[in-house]
Amino acid sequence: MAEDEISENEDQASPPMVTAVPVAPADLIRAADHALTEDVALSLLKRPELQGEVIELLAKNANVRKSRKVKIAVASHPHTPRHVSVPLARQFYTFDLMKVALAPGVPADVKVAIDGVLIARLKTVTLGERMTLARRASGRVAAALLLEVDGGDGKTAKTKTIQSKTIQSKTGPREPRVMQTALDNPRLTEALVIQSVLRAGASAALVHAVARHEKWSRRKEIRAALLRTEHLSLARALEFGRETPAGLLQELLASSRLPAKIKDQLQRENTSAI
Repeated sequence: MAEDEISENEDQASPPMVTAVPVAPADLIRAADHALTEDVALSLLKRPELQGEVIELLAKNANVRKSRKVKIAVASHPHTPRHVSVPLARQFYTFDLMKVALAPGVPADVKVAIDGVLIARLKTVTLGERMTLARRASGRVAAALLLEVDGGDGKTAKTKTIQSKTIQSKTGPREPRVMQTALDNPRLTEALVIQSVLRAGASAALVHAVARHEKWSRRKEIRAALLRTEHLSLARALEFGRETPAGLLQELLASSRLPAKIKDQLQRENTSAI
């Protein structure tokens, strides 16, 4: 066979290769418009390099905006602009908010904003939802639940059961199970516990629970904070006072809201120890 015939046959057997031209995500979104599917949108949002302007364009698509999964993926993406993610999050159900706030890629300022949305809803969520949030939500939400007055699924104090009325504090009826569960939340930090017990609205029940808690009651900084509250019992005050350096104890008592009798007893024990 002649060389020119062989060459001609090879050309017929092997058509020229066509190089695929990648389509930019923004172009894909514009081209698809209302035909953009949930699967395609979710696939795009899995790209960590997806830019904020592309995500904003995607969030404006009328078709995918109907998808709960897409909205959560948009709010959870690390490059979603704050002015897109936070208003979007306000449309979410309680546990979807929690999911976004705990997502590892969400920027810190957005997490704080979303936690704020969640905390603002605490008075309207059910007791069961509060229990779940106390157990699984962020430390900020858990700390808010330490101070949260029990709304009993939106009911006022007048509609509480007799059993609920037996657990009232000075600041209103509370659900102790929520508080205890929040104290065990692994995301709750020492700083948040200290802020909670020093708040003006902190109940005697909270102070007593922290003072008895297996984990928190052993922390020196938390013991110091408890000595500044008004609700610490005499027995716990004496216990913590004995393990606090004399100079530090004097500083704490100077700004403490403990009753005068307890302060005097601590002063006497401190003086005798010296």
